[in-house]
Amino acid sequence: MTVFVSSNTISVLIHLFFLKILFTYVTERQPAREGTQQGSGRESRLPAEEPDVELDPRTPGSRPEPKADAQRLRHPGAPGPCFLVSTGSGKTTLLDAMSGRLRHTGTFLGDVFVNGQPLRREQFQDCFSYVQQSDTLLSNLTVSETLHYAALLAVRRGSPGFFQRKVDAVMAELSLSHVADRLIGNYNLGGISSGERRRVSIAAQLLQDPMDLTSVDTQSKEREIETYKRVQMIESAYKESAIYRKTLENIERTKHLKTLPMIPFKTKDSPGALSKLGVLLRRVTRNLMRNKLAVMMRLVQNLIMGLFVIFYLLRVQNNVLKGAVQDRVGLVYQFVGATPYTGMLNAVNLFPVLRAVSDQESQDGLYQKWQMLLAYVLHALPFSVLATMIFSSVCYWTLGLYPEVARFGYFSAALLAPHLIGEFLTLVLLGMVQNPNVVNSIVALLCIAGILVGSGLVRNTEEMSIPLKIFSYFTFQKYCSEILIVNEFYGQNFTCGSSNGSVTTNPICAFTQGVQFIERLCPGATSRFTTNFLILYAFIPVLVILGIVVFKIRDHLISR
Repeated sequence: MTVFVSSNTISVLIHLFFLKILFTYVTERQPAREGTQQGSGRESRLPAEEPDVELDPRTPGSRPEPKADAQRLRHPGAPGPCFLVSTGSGKTTLLDAMSGRLRHTGTFLGDVFVNGQPLRREQFQDCFSYVQQSDTLLSNLTVSETLHYAALLAVRRGSPGFFQRKVDAVMAELSLSHVADRLIGNYNLGGISSGERRRVSIAAQLLQDPMDLTSVDTQSKEREIETYKRVQMIESAYKESAIYRKTLENIERTKHLKTLPMIPFKTKDSPGALSKLGVLLRRVTRNLMRNKLAVMMRLVQNLIMGLFVIFYLLRVQNNVLKGAVQDRVGLVYQFVGATPYTGMLNAVNLFPVLRAVSDQESQDGLYQKWQMLLAYVLHALPFSVLATMIFSSVCYWTLGLYPEVARFGYFSAALLAPHLIGEFLTLVLLGMVQNPNVVNSIVALLCIAGILVGSGLVRNTEEMSIPLKIFSYFTFQKYCSEILIVNEFYGQNFTCGSSNGSVTTNPICAFTQGVQFIERLCPGATSRFTTNFLILYAFIPVLVILGIVVFKIRDHLISR
C-alpha cells in the first residue's frame, strides 16, 4: 500500500518535533538559570525571597497527561493586586484614576491611604506612575538618549554624571544596556524589539521615582476567555493564601500606628518652564535631524517647485507683447500660492508624532502640550529661513527679476512669511483636528480661498463685493501680493514690440511703466509697503499665540 503525505503535513510534524525539543530544553535549563540569577548580584525590583508562582496548564477535573513540559516553569513575583478581567470592564479607567490622569471628570468615592495617611486627589500623580498600553516614543532617538531626556524633564538639578548614572542604573535594571546605543525605530525602519520598547516606556516612568508603578496589557480574545474562566479559581486561592492574610494584617497594623511614615512623593525638584523648553528643543532637533529625508525635503521642496517655474518660463522679458506683465504677475501668483502649501507639508509630516508624544508625557506631568508646540516652532524657524534663501536665490536671479540686492532681500523676506504662516496655521489646526489628512485639506482650501480673493491678481479687489472685500483684509495673501508687486514693478520700464513701434496703436501696450500697473492693480500699495510688511509678519506671532491657546484647551480636554 502506498501512503501519500503532503508537504504541509511534513512541515507540521517537523515544527511539532522541534517544539517538543524546545520545551524539554527550557525545562532542563530552568534550575541552572535560577542559580545563575541568584549569584549574579544584580539588583532587582522583584525580590528573590518572594514565593514563586507555579504555572500548571491542567484544569481541575481534567485527565492527567503523560507529559506536561510547562508544569515546572516558575517565576518569582512580589505580592500585589492583579486584575484579571475582560475588555471594557474598567481596567484602564481604574489605572487612570490611580495615576491622577482623570483630572476634570469622574466621581470618586472612598479614600486612598498611603502608609496610613490620606492622599488627596491632586496628589495621585505625585505618587503613582502609569505605563500605557501603547508605546509612544521618538523613533530617531537611541534608547540612552530617550531616557536621558526623560530624566532631564523630571529632575531640575544634577551634574551630567548624575543623570548618566541614573539612566545607566535603570537600563541595567530592565536589561536594556545592550541596546543603549540603538535607535528606537518603528515598524518601517526596524530598531529595537517590541518587548524592548515596552521596557523603555517602563524605564521612562521609573526615572520619575514613583512610589508605585502600574501597567495594563490587553490580550487576544482567546486569552481573555481562558483568563475569565480561571478568575474564580485564582480569586478563591488568593483569599486563602498567606499573602492575603498578611496584607490585611499590615493594613490594620498601619492604621493604629502613632507615628505614620511619610508619603513617598515623587521628586518635587522639577525643571522650570524655560529649562523644559530647552530640553524639548534639543530633543526635537536631534530626533528630526536624524531623519535625513525629512531634512532634505524641508530644505529643497521650495526649490523643486521653483525649478519647475524656471524650466517653464526661463527668463522674464521687458517687452509687453512678449508677456512682460503677465509673466511677472504669474510668478507672484505662483510663489504666494505655493510657499504656504510647502510649509503645511512640513507640519503634517513631522508634527503628528511629536503631538502624540506630548499627549502622553503631558499627562505624566513632565510638561505641557504647548511647550512641545513652541519647541517645534523654534526648531522650524532656522530651517524655514535657510530653505527660503536657497529657493529665492536661485529663482530671483535665474528668472531675471529686478536686478537690485535690496529688492532681492525684500523678495526673500516677503516669501518667508507665507511659508511660516502655512506651517503655523497647520499646527493650530492639528491641535483641533486629530486626522492630519483632514488638516491637509483644510489648509489647502484656505490657501486657495486666500489667493483667489485676497491677492487681487485673479480679480481686482475694488471690483469685488463688500463681504469678499472685507474677507480679503484677513488674508495674508493680500499683503504679500502687494509687497511683491511693488517690489518688482516699481521703477520698471517696458517696451512694446520694436523700439520704433507706437504704443498708441496697440491696446496691449497700456502699461509702459510699472508704476502705472501698480496703481491699476492695487492703488496706494507703494505708500503701504512698510505697513504691509508689518501686517504680514504680525500673522506669525498671532498664530503662535493662537496655537498655544488651542493646545492648552487640548490639554484640558484630553486629560478628561
